[in-house]
Amino acid sequence: MQPGKILVAEQDGAFVIKLVGDVRLTLCTTMDEFFDEMLSSAGFASVVVDLIDASNIDSTTLGLLAKLAIKAKQRFGYVPVILSTNPDITRVLDSMGFDRVFSIREEPLLDDEDLGELPVLPDSEEGVRGRVLEAHRILMGMNDSNRAKFRELVSLLEGQCY
Repeated sequence: MQPGKILVAEQDGAFVIKLVGDVRLTLCTTMDEFFDEMLSSAGFASVVVDLIDASNIDSTTLGLLAKLAIKAKQRFGYVPVILSTNPDITRVLDSMGFDRVFSIREEPLLDDEDLGELPVLPDSEEGVRGRVLEAHRILMGMNDSNRAKFRELVSLLEGQCY
């Protein structure tokens, strides 16, 4: 399985974020920091998250994507677009309630040659644990099924953080 990476492009405040390969918590700091920078940029207009070349997305990544969508809606009244042509990933998105925070489309981007890879940011074990905890709390808040799925993990992480 191809290791995960994050490709990005921006033009006139329109951002494209493409997740490629096996996207896991090792990229959570990079992703979270980029989302914060993007949403804080003066010219932010829109964001599309392309999952077409993602082979796997872990729950931490899903929680950070949910956080992105929730913040975009709160700050800008904007519902981001997520692209997924993989039926397994689309099924996970649907089961987690992503259709309430994203506009999910099942068609690819026309061209991604202008996307550049984000450098992976280092973080401490404690920093990563905090981001993982936040991501899973966000997922739990999306629906009752998620709350049941992640209750034990969140309790375990809370015990390790405090």
